[in-house]
Amino acid sequence: MAKTVVIVVGTRGIKCSFHSLIALLFAFVIISVLLARESEWVVKARAMKKLSQCDLFSGKWVFDNESYPLYKEQECRFMWDEFACQKFGREDLNYQNWRWQPHQCDLPRFKATALLERLRGKRLVFVGDSLNRDQWVSMVCLVESAIPPTLKSKKINGSLVTFKAHEYNASIDFYWSPLLVESNSDDPVSHRLPDRIVRIKAIEKHARHWTDADILVFNSYLWWRRPIMKLLWGSFESPDHIIKEVEMLRSYEMGLKTWSDWLDIHVNHTRTQLFFMSMSPTHLWGEEWGRPKTDNCYNETMPISKEGHWGSGSDIRMMRIAEAAIDELRSRGLKVQMLNITQLSEYRKEAHPSTHRRQWVPLTEEQLSNPTSYADCVHWCLPGVPDVWNELLYAYIFYFS
Repeated sequence: MAKTVVIVVGTRGIKCSFHSLIALLFAFVIISVLLARESEWVVKARAMKKLSQCDLFSGKWVFDNESYPLYKEQECRFMWDEFACQKFGREDLNYQNWRWQPHQCDLPRFKATALLERLRGKRLVFVGDSLNRDQWVSMVCLVESAIPPTLKSKKINGSLVTFKAHEYNASIDFYWSPLLVESNSDDPVSHRLPDRIVRIKAIEKHARHWTDADILVFNSYLWWRRPIMKLLWGSFESPDHIIKEVEMLRSYEMGLKTWSDWLDIHVNHTRTQLFFMSMSPTHLWGEEWGRPKTDNCYNETMPISKEGHWGSGSDIRMMRIAEAAIDELRSRGLKVQMLNITQLSEYRKEAHPSTHRRQWVPLTEEQLSNPTSYADCVHWCLPGVPDVWNELLYAYIFYFS
């Protein structure tokens, strides 16, 4: 007679099997996440190695109207009229479509959300003159499209302009300090004075506004470009102050010494990332690229193609002084990186506002009859060259920190 065998599986066994399955799935998820992170780390490590072997500042400009511009002038709510060339009548917009291509590698693509995440709870400050403000406006325009309208704002408080990304508790600031140290040109609006006086040993008035920043980007060059500088010891108000006339290069060296000493004492050596932008070139003399001597950047529409072009407006001696100050800071344990934007910007004679910007003072009939007389060949249209400066800054923040 056949026997019937009944197999009974206890509920305890089912529970154990179920728990085991859940544990296996959980382990699989954890391992997948770890592998993904490891893969991401490996990719970044490879990119860092490749970039570390590449001179990002040696390359050429490539016309690329598919990838550039990185934003549209009219869509940036925080654009400034000094740099809004399209708004002020420029019809040739090719200056927006040039991409900087290093010879040995590619620049990392600028990702606004990645930078904002890196800046979460932090403060990035640009300190310097109107060219640093040009770069600050560029940076704000690069990131602001990634932030909802109600979660971003701008506030002006004297020399300090703050752009706030509220969702990230991050700020991107600009502080007007054209000589870094104190001077009688420190007013952010009224600073064009015929008799420029520099308080060469004083920086505290400015530095207290940016010493606590997580990332600092400095520039100072054009405002020193006078054969003789008037330097002040003491205060402007004191009847006992001393003013001496000092040659430009020595004055610049003294100013950077005051700046570097302050950084060494007051800035966090391990937390703060420090950058110094090299000189931004001007295009004031057309003879330097084969035009008549009386020409400048007015009506220029193409970059300079000659590799290694160097204009007379860029003083290599000042650059060496800045490099020496930075080397001294490094020897003291401060991580400072000079971003050498001079050579790559030298090629871009067509990228200045020229006559296409807001004029704060009404033009005379004589000026109107000769546009080269009031063409701005110092600052840069946006979108444009300062966006590449910020792409380089982005690369150093992410891959060289």
